[in-house]
Amino acid sequence: MLPSFLIPDSFVREDGMGPEVALDASQSNLILLTLEISRIIEQESLDIAILGSTNGSEWNPKPVASFPQKFYCGTYQLLLDLSHCPDVKYIRASWKLGRWGRGEPKPLFGMYLVAQDAKSEAIHSRTLAHAV
Repeated sequence: MLPSFLIPDSFVREDGMGPEVALDASQSNLILLTLEISRIIEQESLDIAILGSTNGSEWNPKPVASFPQKFYCGTYQLLLDLSHCPDVKYIRASWKLGRWGRGEPKPLFGMYLVAQDAKSEAIHSRTLAHAV
């Protein structure tokens, strides 16, 4: 059920995976992914992929979407279109961290990733715009 956190608001120092999120059959095939990076140290990178599953236990190694590699704090959005993979019933985020150069050898990212039904979000945004 969306909206859901694919990566809860947290600090991460190692590669990992977020929780599985079940998709509601009544939602649209368009999912708006919002990534917020609030903390980062220099000379590190973040790769985030969205994995899909038909049953919630076996995950396709080929991602259904990926963010471009990130190096800076900021808010980034990606539109995930699941119309090309209608058998996907669950999604989850996978992340890989990179670090190079001097200083602390372990990477550090403060971040979260939220998934929400893009159609519902567009309707909500339009309603708010008319209310102002």
